[in-house]
Amino acid sequence: MKLTLFGAQRYDRTFFDRVNRDAFTDQQFVIDYQEALLTEATVALAKGSDAICVFVNDQVTKPVLEALKDLGIGVVLLRCAGYNQIDLAAAQALGIKVARVPAYSPEAVAEHTLALIMTLNRHTHRAFNRVREGNFSLDGLLGQNLHGKTVGLIGTGKIGLAAARIFKGFGCRVLASDPVPSAEFKAYGEYVALDVLLAQSDIVSLHCPLLPATHHLINAEHLALMKQGAMLVNTSRGALVDTPALIAALKSRKLGALAIDVYEQEGPLFFQDRSFEIIDDEVFQRLMSFPNVLVTGHQGFFTTEAMTEIATVTLGNWQTLLQTGTCVNLVVPD
Repeated sequence: MKLTLFGAQRYDRTFFDRVNRDAFTDQQFVIDYQEALLTEATVALAKGSDAICVFVNDQVTKPVLEALKDLGIGVVLLRCAGYNQIDLAAAQALGIKVARVPAYSPEAVAEHTLALIMTLNRHTHRAFNRVREGNFSLDGLLGQNLHGKTVGLIGTGKIGLAAARIFKGFGCRVLASDPVPSAEFKAYGEYVALDVLLAQSDIVSLHCPLLPATHHLINAEHLALMKQGAMLVNTSRGALVDTPALIAALKSRKLGALAIDVYEQEGPLFFQDRSFEIIDDEVFQRLMSFPNVLVTGHQGFFTTEAMTEIATVTLGNWQTLLQTGTCVNLVVPD
């Protein structure tokens, strides 16, 4: 059985080949790695395959799904948790099954959230560059204790819970907002209304899925409710925030610091070396001009443990679909 994996990076090949070899000894798959993202223009690259595998920036639209159907492909494997990039209604109508990896090392993303916060708060990225140049001045490097601060978590799924454990361990007061409360979270903090969380938190961290109800959840109205000089962190999905509104809040000093591992228009930028190119995304370039903004290129998930889990669950989903016609990680329209 042949699988075409779109948007393939060198590390995808490393982990998928390893898992395919070591964990699927009875039925190894043939994996065709394609560097191109899945679009209407590239879908033909899947010809001859039985399934495809996509990531967060692939475009699994209705026309793409129709083309896949014409190629005889009936399975789309997501090597990620989010699925807003796929037209689920069209997939269901065409009889194409979609399976995802619902959780892969929640600690990986939660720990990256902490790394971003600590880096911005203690200015370690600036100190690193200074010391390499022989500059040992402390001017501009003043931070604050994380202990005793209030951290607001929007979303208490597995990643949000992992973050709650971390911040509780740092001695923070932990608040959370989630339409589906978790009984487990109550050991680490308290649930409050979103407006209360925004008003009381020194740090607001996003850990919710991207849904129609959460698109641009952090907008000008909600930024206005935040504490003066608070920090905002997004390691979830880029479109949870209204980026122009963030820029306005940074310019007015309402927002004291911003750390993002995701960006709404990241598709043309992330997961590629653009260092020899002119980046013509003016919104992204404006963000990068602020000294109190830290951006990483969607690497929160990127640990050995998480990559192994992604490959294992993705290929396991397909094996189960082949054997039984269904699997626990199927994604269907709401």
